[in-house]
Amino acid sequence: MKPSLLPLLLLLSAVRPALAQTAQPHPQPLPSGGGVRSETEAVRLPSPGGEGLGVGCRLVGTVRDADGQPLPGVNVFVKTTFDGASTDSLGRFSFSTDHAAGPAVLVATFIGYEPLETLVTLGEGPISLPNMKLKASRAALGDVVVTAGAFEASDEKRSSVLKPLDIVTTAGALGDIAGALNALPGTTRNGETGQLFVRGGAASETKTYLDGLPVQTPYGGAVPNVAARGRFSPFLFKGTVFSTGGYSAEYGQALSAVVALNSTDLAPETMTSVSLMSVGGSLARTKRWDRTSLALTGDYTNLAPYYNLVPQNLGWEKAPLQLGGSLKLAHQVGEAGMLKVYGTYSRQRLALRQPDANPAFAATGHPVALANDNLYLNATYRAPLTRGWSLNTGLALTQDDNTLRPDVQSVHDLDRSAVARLVLTNDSASTWFNLKMGLEGYAQRYRQQYQASAEAPVLSLGVDEQRGAAFVESDLVLSRKLAGRAGLRTEYSALLGRFNAAPRLGLAYKTGENSQLSAAWGYFYQTPTTDLLRISQALQFERAEHYMLTYQRMVKERTLRAEIYQKNYAQLTTFDPNNIYNPSTYQNAGSGYARGLDVLWRDRTTFKKADYWVSYGFVDTRRQFRDYPAVAVPTFAARHNLSVVGKYWLQKIHTQVGFTYAYGSPRRYNDPNRPGYNQSSLPAYQDLSLNASYLTHWFGQFTIVYVSASNVLGRQNVYGYTFAGQPDASGLRPSVAVTPPAPRMLFVGVFISINKTSKVDLNEKPE
Repeated sequence: MKPSLLPLLLLLSAVRPALAQTAQPHPQPLPSGGGVRSETEAVRLPSPGGEGLGVGCRLVGTVRDADGQPLPGVNVFVKTTFDGASTDSLGRFSFSTDHAAGPAVLVATFIGYEPLETLVTLGEGPISLPNMKLKASRAALGDVVVTAGAFEASDEKRSSVLKPLDIVTTAGALGDIAGALNALPGTTRNGETGQLFVRGGAASETKTYLDGLPVQTPYGGAVPNVAARGRFSPFLFKGTVFSTGGYSAEYGQALSAVVALNSTDLAPETMTSVSLMSVGGSLARTKRWDRTSLALTGDYTNLAPYYNLVPQNLGWEKAPLQLGGSLKLAHQVGEAGMLKVYGTYSRQRLALRQPDANPAFAATGHPVALANDNLYLNATYRAPLTRGWSLNTGLALTQDDNTLRPDVQSVHDLDRSAVARLVLTNDSASTWFNLKMGLEGYAQRYRQQYQASAEAPVLSLGVDEQRGAAFVESDLVLSRKLAGRAGLRTEYSALLGRFNAAPRLGLAYKTGENSQLSAAWGYFYQTPTTDLLRISQALQFERAEHYMLTYQRMVKERTLRAEIYQKNYAQLTTFDPNNIYNPSTYQNAGSGYARGLDVLWRDRTTFKKADYWVSYGFVDTRRQFRDYPAVAVPTFAARHNLSVVGKYWLQKIHTQVGFTYAYGSPRRYNDPNRPGYNQSSLPAYQDLSLNASYLTHWFGQFTIVYVSASNVLGRQNVYGYTFAGQPDASGLRPSVAVTPPAPRMLFVGVFISINKTSKVDLNEKPE
């Protein structure tokens, strides 16, 4: 299908080292007076006007570790008061106190370090403490502190983190986030949907979060057996965290996996970007002020010219056409607060005739048309509070208007949802633990209208859901080599009239200077999907239980990670496929399991100017859910999955080339002409994709010329078979294969950065 709305600035940010990040203004140098008698004793600053009152006394300083490195997030306060602040990214703090004049104690606390108390004298003018040093706690993990991120039982250490450049330079992904994640272990490529299927789980069991808020419609509109693309450009985000299990209690409504997208803050500079592509184009304007940035984008995608040049397997009556735009505002509030607003709109249209084994459509194909309009708004705010607390809150609104017309039928879905979230975090609660707790509210109004023909009556179905959730979680320092995480998430669904409680635990043990062993366990709940709830609402939460054991070693940009897992399903929704509109057949009678091994090896050091990774996943899974009459291997899971991704920088010609080889062992499908269920196997999936990025200057403006080709060997992959509704004269049901729209996809794009002030060294490998 369409590579609709290819990333707005595909590879435009490929040379990130040249982009200057704007730092907070440094405080003015503080004059010293009276000398410093110890590392922690205060330096008294001259008081304007010679004031000697304690009221309004200001304290400033810097907190460092034993090696002199600044410590961000340290809680600094005047003892017995609420006056204080948290240190910024450079270890600096500044606040005023109304404490009475005279002696007082200034306290600095940070998880993993011993508390520090410093005697100060208030009422004699501003006070400077330029060299406060914290000593590592005995509970700290040797020379590694849990909250420093080098060693922790957190999602980031058990999951894969991809930068935007990883996504857009992965051959075959075409700048799509899901396409790039499919090159990591734990996934199975399903070319007929383009979505993420993780460790034997359905696509609906993987949830996408944007800045902590769940995204209701992460993929664009699609018709059956034609792949969809993600709605978001990878360059909106600092990084993409892909957690294949055992994730934080912060995340809910996901039985299998979580994709956490964390958006960028202030844009680095003012710039205009023009993208000219073989499938359309886009124009973007970014304006940067001192504390604010605003980016406006417009996109146009039309595959008709491309399809006229490259023959297609499908009979396109209207090639995919998409118009869209987005707005992203970021504003720094105070010294460390950040307000971000992101809104996007897309309008999508297509029509085609798909191969169909039924006699009525065998010659001409089965007509189907799609009209999709999507609105999304995400607003978040984060800021430090007092005494080590910080606030992170947000609101997201979605409206998805989708009309599907298979032949004379019409299915119109209107899905509106709102989700709000508030999270409080204290990283200075103690020297051996931190605390995170949050609330989440969700409301959905879904309506569907179905007509069998233009003259038929309208069948209306609907879902109204209000759901609340709360969670609490803490990272723990248990010994010099052992860290843990304990969390609890609880949810209530007004539609189901039920509560759930999901405990989750994680442990990480330091096995060596550069290696760790971690384990995770937890319960994960999810309400049945909307297409099930529209028929019956007398259902329960579906449930999965995760067990994971992970070994990870990282040395000089070489990473080895191996993970074994067991996932047990319960209370999955089942129904009678011959009577899908009968609510009485809908029950939570399904169950299943998935177990396997995932291995990832990534190396950015051995071969100069090269980066490559190899991922392998083995999964043994069976389940009974939806219309499955018995426990069976699901159609979307391949037992063996292998990906090899390579990138190489050719300095002399300022070009990065890359390849991706993907293999998936045969997936199962159900052949109604044979006894049993999901008893037949597809051919193995194989794909070799190539790409190249050429960095240059056109008319004095930094330019990237990008070329990619998927499935360059032209292998005819088969994603499944569709069968006729009735047997023919031989007593067998005819079938047709589900294949890609074309054997391969060729993409060419030119991306121009106008008025880019940050200079780019064309001889340097993109990072």
